[in-house]
Amino acid sequence: MTETVLTRWQLAQAVAIASIGAPLIGALCRTLRWQVEGTEHYDAIVSQRRQPIFAFWHGRILTATYYWRDRGIVVMTSQNFDGEWIARIVRRFGYGTARGSTSHGARRALVQLKRDVAAGRPAAFTVDGPRGPARRVQPGAVWLAGATGNPILPFHIEADGHWSTSSWDRTQLPKPFSRAAVVIGEPFEVLDTSSDGALEGHRAELERVLGELSSRASVLLGDPA
Repeated sequence: MTETVLTRWQLAQAVAIASIGAPLIGALCRTLRWQVEGTEHYDAIVSQRRQPIFAFWHGRILTATYYWRDRGIVVMTSQNFDGEWIARIVRRFGYGTARGSTSHGARRALVQLKRDVAAGRPAAFTVDGPRGPARRVQPGAVWLAGATGNPILPFHIEADGHWSTSSWDRTQLPKPFSRAAVVIGEPFEVLDTSSDGALEGHRAELERVLGELSSRASVLLGDPA
């Protein structure tokens, strides 16, 4: 497979976007009032000397990047121009990157993630990314959990005051000084990877759990829906 080769102009643009975008994300998220539930689930994984495989919806990538910063988490980013500037932004928040996506370079990126987890680094997936459908779990996180024996740690973040983009994932941009609820679920073990049916069952269950975490975050913000 031919790798995507970016031009010098594209690389310069990526540098500029990261130089401006990362400080803006940091400044915005520092104004948020964070309300967190479920940190004991993350602590339990770490205390067992295991590595969490974080799983969340693509539409919450901005707040998730800030909240889980500086933990050495490795994430998959596309090999195209968008992936380049995203990679440069997340590295400024202490993340590592495995370059690839579900459409290009996925196998190589997943192998790298497997090696990173084996070496003691956590991983993270926007499980419905990079192109959707929105809130439909793709198999990457489930595969990695089964391949490494480490648990998935699902979570959801919701801001009570926000804008939403018109993109497929309706990316949420929190308004300054809004409340942000972080709900972390119980560790999700992938024990049976013997068949496509077993993997599909795990995928569907993770989708259900993430839906429940989303609803719980809304309740914490005072929205019973």
